[in-house]
Amino acid sequence: MSAKKVLVVGGTGYLGQHLLQGFSEIQATTPFALAFTYNSFPPQPLLLAFPTSFAFHVDLKTGLGFDSISQQFGQPDVVVNCAALSVPRACENDPDAAITINVPSSLVNWLSSFAQSDNTLVIHISTDQGVKSFYKEEDEALPVNVYGKSKVAAEQFISEKWSNFAILRSSIIFGPQTVSPVPKSLPIQWIDGVLSKGDKVEFFYDEYRCPVYVKDVVAIIRTLIDKWLSEGKKMQLLLNVGGPDRVSRVQMAEAVAQIRGYDSSLIKPVSASSVDHGVKSPADISMDITKLVQKLNICPTPFKDGVKLTLAAEASM
Repeated sequence: MSAKKVLVVGGTGYLGQHLLQGFSEIQATTPFALAFTYNSFPPQPLLLAFPTSFAFHVDLKTGLGFDSISQQFGQPDVVVNCAALSVPRACENDPDAAITINVPSSLVNWLSSFAQSDNTLVIHISTDQGVKSFYKEEDEALPVNVYGKSKVAAEQFISEKWSNFAILRSSIIFGPQTVSPVPKSLPIQWIDGVLSKGDKVEFFYDEYRCPVYVKDVVAIIRTLIDKWLSEGKKMQLLLNVGGPDRVSRVQMAEAVAQIRGYDSSLIKPVSASSVDHGVKSPADISMDITKLVQKLNICPTPFKDGVKLTLAAEASM
C-alpha cells in the first residue's frame, strides 16, 4: 500500500509549522508523505527541520504552483488549509485580497482536476466570528468586519463545492514559538514581554475569547485525519475549536502575571470601546465546544495550563 499523502497549505504560518512538527513526530510509526506550501518567504529552516517533506511555492490568488504539486507529489489524501489573510485591518484595507485568499477557490479548483477528487478530505481552518457568548455551530454567523465575512464566505464555498470536509472555527491559537519564528506577535509571549518591563499596560476587560492551545489544535487535526484514513466514510463537519475557558484580555494577562510572578497592578483594565482599532470587532465571541468534545473525545487544555506549557517551552528554547 502506498503511503498516504498530507498537504499543509500555508505551512510556513504559525499553525502550519506546528502541524509539520506534529506530523514529523509520528512519521516513524505512521508513515506518510508530507508536503506544504509557502508564499511569503523561502522555507529553508523548515526544510532543515523536516527534511523528508516537500515544499511548493503557491500563489493562492492565481493558483500558480498547484501544477507542480500534481507533478511531483500527486493527489493528496488530506489537505489542511491554514492559509489566510488574517489581520482584520489588512482585510478592511483590501477586501478583494481578503476574499481571494480566504475563500480557497484556487485550491478547490485544483483538487477538482483529479479524476477521483472525492478521495481527498479538506480540513479548513476558519475563525471564531460568532454572534454571542458561547455560540454553537448551528447559530447564525453575523460577521461585523471584512475578515469575518470572508471566512464565512469560505465556509459556504467549501460546504457547497466539496464533498468531504471538516471546517474548524478556531479561537485565538496560542503556544510556543515555531521552528522558523513567525513575524506576527504571539499573544502569551507579547503579554509576558510587556509585563516583564515593569510598566503599566492596558488590557481589555470586556473582550472575551476561548483561546486554544496550539498542540490541541494539532491533535484535533490528526484525529480527523486518522478517522478519515482509517474509516474512509463521508465527512462533513463544522466544529468550534476553542479552549474550555472564556477569558478576557485582562484575565489572560493576569494568568501570565501569576505564573511569572509579575506585579498584577501593572495590568490596567480598560474597555475595548475606548480604543479605535480601525476595524469593528465583536466583543464576546466565546464558543461552545460541546460538539468537539463529544465527536472527537478530545478535551482541550485549560487556559492557565496552556500558558504554563507555553512559558516553559519558551524558557527551554
